[in-house]
Amino acid sequence: MAVKQIQQLLSHLDSQVIGQTELTQSIVIALLADGHILVEGPPGLAKTRAINALSDGIEANFHRVQFTPDLLPADLTGTDIYRPETGEFIFQQGPLFHNLVLADEINRAPAKVQSALLEAMAERQITVGSKTYTLPDLFLVMATQNPLEQEGTYPLPEAQLDRFLMHIEIDYPNADTELKILKLNRGETLDEINHALPKDVAKLSQLDITSARKSLLELHMADAIEQYIVQLIMATRQPQAYSDELRQWIEIGASPRATIALERCARAHAWLHERDFVSPEDVQAVLHNVLRHRLILTYQAQAQGIDSNKVITQIMQLVPVP
Repeated sequence: MAVKQIQQLLSHLDSQVIGQTELTQSIVIALLADGHILVEGPPGLAKTRAINALSDGIEANFHRVQFTPDLLPADLTGTDIYRPETGEFIFQQGPLFHNLVLADEINRAPAKVQSALLEAMAERQITVGSKTYTLPDLFLVMATQNPLEQEGTYPLPEAQLDRFLMHIEIDYPNADTELKILKLNRGETLDEINHALPKDVAKLSQLDITSARKSLLELHMADAIEQYIVQLIMATRQPQAYSDELRQWIEIGASPRATIALERCARAHAWLHERDFVSPEDVQAVLHNVLRHRLILTYQAQAQGIDSNKVITQIMQLVPVP
């Protein structure tokens, strides 16, 4: 399948979500690598708009779920409904049975809701009572959380964080980008008032996406690059082998799931940029997003104001590049 079609999808996202190229590219990489993403940023930065634009560009259905403290697992998975006319229970599917799911402010829901989402993300299935139901082949969860408001939130369990392919951090746009956003919003509002027909977007089929996923898995990756990926992960588990500073910062390193995620994302990054091989630069381009949520830092590091981003940058400097 031609990369051009995926690049057209990326261009569509960039035209709808101004100034968030990191977010739009990461969404496409997650789509290609068949993973879920966690997006952290202040309100109003087009997180919902981004996943909406993605659903416009592919043949898929989309559902948004607002996570709140009183949300129940059945609000996500669905539930058995009793039909008195037949005397039977019929399963009514919940929002998780959509292809694209936006879990808005995911850290506002309690643990039992998170466990229902964890099964869906990890196993691509949900269990209600004694029955298990398979989710669609194309299934992507984009979860958001607000870094500013922590009151009334529940920290996400490490096991669930590990299920996210990437953790993206986004921030406010600059002045030039803000001006473009202003003009785009004004134009869209005028179109609504004038009842203008929306522009047709060329939609990717789910078969196209499956074909793209196959292509990137067949992309050439040298043994040296595979070793480089493994050594980057090993540096999080055996930091003492690289520096005393790193040892004092990292409490628990990344799991094998991080190794798989790093390889998949590096492949997707190379494929998206029309290369027929994976380079160290592809690995480095996605490293922060893949590892950011998977490292548990020591109290000493936190007391010094050291965050995951600084630790990952240090690892990148210490591990030899092939």
